[in-house]
Amino acid sequence: MRVIKFGGTSVGTHGSVRNIIAILKDKEHAGTTRVAVVSALSGVTDALIDIARKACARNEEYTDCVEALCKRHYDLIAAFLSGKQLTDALLTIDKLWAELGTILEGVSALGELSPRTLDMVMGFGERLAASLLAEVFTAHGIRAAYLDARTLVKTDDQFGRARVLEKETYAAIRNHIGNTSVCSDVVHIATGFTGSTMSGVATTLGRGGSDLTAAVFAAALEAETVEIWTDVDGILTADPRLVHDAFRIEEISYAEAMELSHFGAKVIYPPTMRPALIKGIPIHIRNTFNPDTPGTWIKNNAKAGSYPIRGISSLNKAALVRVQGAGMVGVTGFSARLFTALARRKVNIILITQSSSEYSICLAVLPQDSDDAEAAIRDEFAKELERDIIETVETTRDLAVIAVVGAQMRKTSGCAGKFFHALGRNGINVIAIAQGSSELNISAVIPARDEAKAMNAVHEAFFLSGIRSVNLFLVGIGLIGGALLEQLASHRMALAAEHKIRINVAGAADSKNMLLCAEGIDPGQVKAILKGEAPVGEQGTAAPFDMEIFVKLMKAMNLPNTAFCDCTASDTVAAKYAAILKASIPIVTPNKRANSGSLDYYKELTGYARTRGIPYLYETTVCAGLPVISTLRDLFLSGDHVRRIEAVLSGTLSYIFNKFDGGTAFSALVREAQAKGYTEPDPRDDLNAMDAARKALVLARECGMPLEFSAVSIEPILPASCFEASTVDAFFAELEKADAGFERRRVAAEAGGKALRYVAVIENNAASISIRAESADSPFRSLTDADNIVVITTDRYAALPMVIKGPGAGAQVTAGGVFADIVRIAKTLV
Repeated sequence: MRVIKFGGTSVGTHGSVRNIIAILKDKEHAGTTRVAVVSALSGVTDALIDIARKACARNEEYTDCVEALCKRHYDLIAAFLSGKQLTDALLTIDKLWAELGTILEGVSALGELSPRTLDMVMGFGERLAASLLAEVFTAHGIRAAYLDARTLVKTDDQFGRARVLEKETYAAIRNHIGNTSVCSDVVHIATGFTGSTMSGVATTLGRGGSDLTAAVFAAALEAETVEIWTDVDGILTADPRLVHDAFRIEEISYAEAMELSHFGAKVIYPPTMRPALIKGIPIHIRNTFNPDTPGTWIKNNAKAGSYPIRGISSLNKAALVRVQGAGMVGVTGFSARLFTALARRKVNIILITQSSSEYSICLAVLPQDSDDAEAAIRDEFAKELERDIIETVETTRDLAVIAVVGAQMRKTSGCAGKFFHALGRNGINVIAIAQGSSELNISAVIPARDEAKAMNAVHEAFFLSGIRSVNLFLVGIGLIGGALLEQLASHRMALAAEHKIRINVAGAADSKNMLLCAEGIDPGQVKAILKGEAPVGEQGTAAPFDMEIFVKLMKAMNLPNTAFCDCTASDTVAAKYAAILKASIPIVTPNKRANSGSLDYYKELTGYARTRGIPYLYETTVCAGLPVISTLRDLFLSGDHVRRIEAVLSGTLSYIFNKFDGGTAFSALVREAQAKGYTEPDPRDDLNAMDAARKALVLARECGMPLEFSAVSIEPILPASCFEASTVDAFFAELEKADAGFERRRVAAEAGGKALRYVAVIENNAASISIRAESADSPFRSLTDADNIVVITTDRYAALPMVIKGPGAGAQVTAGGVFADIVRIAKTLV
């Protein structure tokens, strides 16, 4: 035998009522359901409260609101009944409307709405729903009988949240419904949420009242099961409105369900479980709109799940009251006075935490109770505050509480570490922490603005089988950024399937436009959308690009596991790195501007990233995808000392000097490099050696040398006349004039068995870059095409230096290095 309950959304529409009829008539429920508790139609209780308040204020609009509610109920009846059945049902409903009208007229005449009267008004929602549904079910072949639960459910007189008098109520239910061992096909359609005092005054049971009604009937009748039919598939691992990856929990213990629902899980309210818990009756949460789904069982001895926790819950509105003072330490009875004072003001405490030194106590309360809580504490401890025995009573608002719940945590080490790592990694400040000795729940008080971010980060850490997600914001979709988008489009599905790494492009910008979308933008469409060649559709909103606004929007979206990628060469973008890192957002960049700018800014960025553990990855600023910076970092961390670095750091200059063997004039080689795309449109942007010098400066700083850019010694490659030329064509004309000088220098080197290379040297707190004549056995003579090479001499690599060599330029290899750094960020999420 079972007791079932249908919530407001389950009885709110014609389609949902048809679903209920089908459920009551199926093989599982026909003949086994003794009581079906129903809530008011969805939204009706709130509407009745509003009507009562309008009547109290003598606002004549309340009568129009009543008529609208009447029509809604009449329309529902008319959809299922006709003829005499409809007429009889309307007569029954009309009597209830008349009774409600009389009460509201009295409220309006007196201009007074007491809690007692409001309970009478609120109860009409359930009375109307139960009476009309009993008529509908009967007309559709179900033996149904209307049951006004006020006659059976006896309570105290705490109107609005009355407490059930179990002994009296259970006896009344058993007496009315009869012997529970006798099978009956009559289904009692009972009003949820409502009760009455022993003298017959109507009351309501407060939040979750209809669930409580069902549990009370089940306990009284010793039912085998309580079924709660709602609009979700069961209890989920998290609120699906906040966490899209949340999934159904198959089984959960009463204690775990209590903990989850206490901190905001909306499916069931903690007090409603108590009668079933005491009797050991399983509660089955099911979906009226998807009845074939197994739902969630709440019961004793729930089987262990596959994860150390059952679920994550949150309370998005909380305030924290802190009491602090040296006079609290070791004082017997202080806590008793504190909690007694709060109890007198009827302040409900959500969470308690106290430092082991007894120097402070923090209490999380609902925001509406925070002023009463602080006032109660100040009143109780007025003398102690006056004498500075208690130093302060402070309230912090705009907070949320997030909790991970699971009985298996007591058997699994590392749960707390995983929980707090997920929060810290996403820059979420933990204001207070609480964990009971049962290890069933770990709770943290956090800023309310971070609730969704925290829920997603923690849910991913515990439930997604090692899946790591990165919400990527990309600025710059030129050669490197465009190649990165192509690589993401082609490889992200394999990356997710094979390596459990999901990269979601949540924002992108070029020099003119920007686009942000939390749900993600197809990387294959980003360039076309930003250029106006493809519709934006549902992929967010395009707007003119402004770096300041882009960063503000990225922060405001507050997505978990956010990362920023700069594929520009812009000083403006680089200037925002500090603000981005301080928002706990990792940065990946091939842009050298930040690290080759002022020494103070370089130290600020790298220092903050190091001390706060926020990834700042710039491997591709030097030698594209070659592992130069990471190698230097590994040498440093392992205790080695870099004595000297020699390097060819420019792919453009490497190509030109590698080809400069006497067969082609120097100016012709520059034209050739330009044609191959190795130079900027104006080759002087490469031949001024500024790019190579910035790379040399980055390497010097990575070796601990405190150098500014002005300290890098640069030997000019070109004569001054080349830079003074007004156009690119004029530049080439001047360069051709210098061919003879380049050739003389080449011939002189060749006479000694050497060849010219443009080499950077870093040692003794100095960095220089110059044209050198290299002998045949020099590693710089082994270069081909646009290769880069870095030769590192250290204490360990003294006799035979370390050589790193390979392509040092090109959009695809640089983008590949950036992609690899993004993947490294994902790996830090574990």
